[in-house]
Amino acid sequence: MIRGKGVLDARASLRKIAPMCLGIPMQITAIDGFVARCEAKGVRRDVSLFMMQGEPLQIGDFVMVHVGYAIQKMTPEEARSAWELYDQMLAAEAGPSLA
Repeated sequence: MIRGKGVLDARASLRKIAPMCLGIPMQITAIDGFVARCEAKGVRRDVSLFMMQGEPLQIGDFVMVHVGYAIQKMTPEEARSAWELYDQMLAAEAGPSLA
């Protein structure tokens, strides 16, 4: 947080920073050659496994997906931790809840 500023001022400052790309943890639900069907939070995508040719992958594994490519195998704990962080970021962006 910015020294001497409140949370709202810090959020406003963060919005001025250029957007960044994130890798998304997804779970493999099917594999067909170098293409995997993956799912995360109810969203399904076909993901290229081309960059993971040296890594043994199977249904149920978690991978980090960036621009349609699986780039890293993850443990379930790493995937869960990443999603917890992403959920916190989204909640901070949305602001205080009216509920």
